[in-house]
Amino acid sequence: MNITFIRLNMFEDISSDAMKPLLFGIIKNLTPEEHEICFLDERVEKLPEKIDSDIIAFSVETYTAKRAYILAKKYKTQKNIIVMGGFHASVMPEEMLHYADTVLIGDAEDTWEDFLSDCVKGKPARRYTSSEEHPLTFTPDILEVYRHNYYGIGVYQLSRGCKFNCDFCSIKTMYKCVRRKSVDVIYKELKAAREKIIFFVDDNLFYDKASAMELFDRITPLKKKWACQISMDAARDDEILKAMKKAGCFLVLIGFESLNAQSLKEMNKKANTSSDYNEIIKRIYRHRLLIYGTFVLGCDSDKADVFDRTFEFAVRNKIAVTNFNPLIPMPGTGVYRRMETEGRLLYKKWWLSDRYRYGETAFIPKHMSPEQLRDGCLKMRTDFYSAKCIVKRLFSNPIHFMPLNLFVFILANVVSHREILKKQGQLLGGMLNETDVD
Repeated sequence: MNITFIRLNMFEDISSDAMKPLLFGIIKNLTPEEHEICFLDERVEKLPEKIDSDIIAFSVETYTAKRAYILAKKYKTQKNIIVMGGFHASVMPEEMLHYADTVLIGDAEDTWEDFLSDCVKGKPARRYTSSEEHPLTFTPDILEVYRHNYYGIGVYQLSRGCKFNCDFCSIKTMYKCVRRKSVDVIYKELKAAREKIIFFVDDNLFYDKASAMELFDRITPLKKKWACQISMDAARDDEILKAMKKAGCFLVLIGFESLNAQSLKEMNKKANTSSDYNEIIKRIYRHRLLIYGTFVLGCDSDKADVFDRTFEFAVRNKIAVTNFNPLIPMPGTGVYRRMETEGRLLYKKWWLSDRYRYGETAFIPKHMSPEQLRDGCLKMRTDFYSAKCIVKRLFSNPIHFMPLNLFVFILANVVSHREILKKQGQLLGGMLNETDVD
């Protein structure tokens, strides 16, 4: 069978911040050799007007759901099969089945081969659900799958899922537990990696101290340079940070989320205590690691001063890269259920609305207007990535001038500045022209 597998973009424009799509390698490895498969990444290439394949597959996140449905309508014929999977499939399978012939719920390791086998028999089911029982195995770096450079950064994954359960996060909608590869497997993958710079896409690389120390000790001889996401419990531990640095880590992504203790409680962000943020940052800098900080604005405890306080904190602490995000009620999360129950959603399904624009507010905040939340986050982003602020943060922290750190700092800030201006206010996916989603 001929298969086309598409990694979607939120918009039709080409992006400059696309990371290597790890899923391509996973799917290629799971696809029997008798099938011919082509991979397209809409973030970095324009999709063809017509696709003559037996199967067209989409990996769908909530932000790309509308785009998936628009393209499904465009590419659907009487002879082909449209299949969709990804995070959004785990929470909105019935919605997907209005546009797809088949939905894969959960990980591809448990669903993709069964789906293909049934397609060969001419009897694909409407849905396949992962049991989360198949092990996460070795994913080879297949040259023909990745036709683009992606800044020469490799993307790898040790685990899926998260040990925490934050109220705003969609991870738990797909993963009820944390699934992990063995250290031997990830070592084998990194040893075979062509790239010298690696990003671990794990939602939290730190599961526990013993497994973390085993990983760092094992990959140190590979001399890779890498970045990852960690939680506050790891950031409080000097032994962990020292081992990370020795193993090649140069940047950690941390979800600070809020400076407001009540907002952290509202988010169920149990690992965070805002009172020790300054000490944690100092500790990270002592190990000469860059910080990528994320923040969520618009919780019920947030008032109009939240923007200035959070911005000042990020600049004062010389954070290299940030995301200042308005709270988004993602389907399947506690935030979405609460907003729906309280009648505070501005759209029935914001991800499908032809009125919703990227960066806008999708709910009614308690202590500010939706417009204030939108404009406050946008101002923080544009000010943080202004030339003046970039230069100020660059020269205020000596570790920014370490050779790799300097390259990453400049690249990340320039790309972020460009993408903010491009994405803000754009219509997700295009016009779906559905009447029942607002």
